[in-house]
Amino acid sequence: MSVWLLVLVIVLLALLGAPLFTIIGALALFGFSSAEIDTSVVIIELYRIAELPSLIAIPLFTFAGYLLAESQSPKRLVGLAQAFFGWMPGGIAIVVLVTCAFFTAFTGASGVTIVALGGLLLPILIKERYPERFSLGLVTASGSIGLLFPPSLPIIIYGLIAAVSIDQLFVAGFLPGLLLLGVLSVYSVRKGTANRVTKTTFSWRNALTAVRAAAWELPLPVIVIGGIYGGAFTATEAAAVTAFYVFIVEVFVYRDLNLRHDIPRVMKESMVLVGAILAILGVALGLTNYLIDQQVPQQLFEFVKEHVDSRVTFLLILNAFLIVVGMMMDIFSAIIVVVPLILPIAREFDIDPVHLGIIFLTNLEIGYITPPVGLNLFLSGLRFQKPILTITKAVFEFILLELVALLVITYVPDLSLWLVRLLGTQ
Repeated sequence: MSVWLLVLVIVLLALLGAPLFTIIGALALFGFSSAEIDTSVVIIELYRIAELPSLIAIPLFTFAGYLLAESQSPKRLVGLAQAFFGWMPGGIAIVVLVTCAFFTAFTGASGVTIVALGGLLLPILIKERYPERFSLGLVTASGSIGLLFPPSLPIIIYGLIAAVSIDQLFVAGFLPGLLLLGVLSVYSVRKGTANRVTKTTFSWRNALTAVRAAAWELPLPVIVIGGIYGGAFTATEAAAVTAFYVFIVEVFVYRDLNLRHDIPRVMKESMVLVGAILAILGVALGLTNYLIDQQVPQQLFEFVKEHVDSRVTFLLILNAFLIVVGMMMDIFSAIIVVVPLILPIAREFDIDPVHLGIIFLTNLEIGYITPPVGLNLFLSGLRFQKPILTITKAVFEFILLELVALLVITYVPDLSLWLVRLLGTQ
């Protein structure tokens, strides 16, 4: 009776808007207390994670991403993309996709992309005569489209929890990420052609001007990806190099940010996100410890083994489950709580942990925009002052397109693993 009463209280707290980490923490504390185990074990796993050098990459990449979002970098990169892609029928839509993917990859949080870039990108789309419904859907869906590209924070968190090489995950997400971008780009081109949107005549002069304007930001992907796979530094060292480079460029080269006034504010805002991630890490790892202690993964595996005997069926059920998880939980909690439960089962079905990570993150990307409670639906509604139902209708086509890409990513493992093998990181 007391257990059901606790569940009811937790559900009520969630509906009233209690932070998810407090609910997860309450479950972990109650579980260990009921098992007559010292509740201090809730935090023990966080100490183990804190000893891993890879953890340092989280605050460094987050700081770099926030510096970029707070500077004039979005305008420069939009101008650059517009100069090179604006001549295409769906060129401006592709500009939105590419720009959002870049910033989501560096900030690690799709909400930041919608809030920071939405006010800039939505008016551009509408000005170029894209339908408002399509424009709302595109910006909302684009908010999470970059989570598969390095140096995405969810990739780093998955690598830590699943004990998988972060370098391998960075490589593995590249082609699936391009597939998602490609599917949405093709749809955008068709939409642009159908609506006869305005096209910008390509000009080498404008292109060179845009390149010069963004010249200091263009090397960032090369620094991160080329540096890691060229053997110059590890993912953690890449985070330090990236943060230092972005700081120098935005403060002293472009002078978009003031050292005295802007940098302390950006540091505070970015570290609030990092603090939230660490708080979630602490309580979620505690709950995971309890679930493992109670042999929940083994029981779950026995249940799956009894009812599912096909790898294809298991992957289909897994996708449906993960989309619901991505819709209900924030991405960091979902990774920390769910990965230890499904990883042993996936191994029994001979699913590579690296491939599983890409499947996992793709599902969570889609969960962000899945009604009725996908996080990006609410953020977009607040940012553009539109009803949730309007946003939901706007993203419907994009959800279907991303589901098609998800099936390809799920059932063609070489899409994720081919580059990993080619580069010799597996």
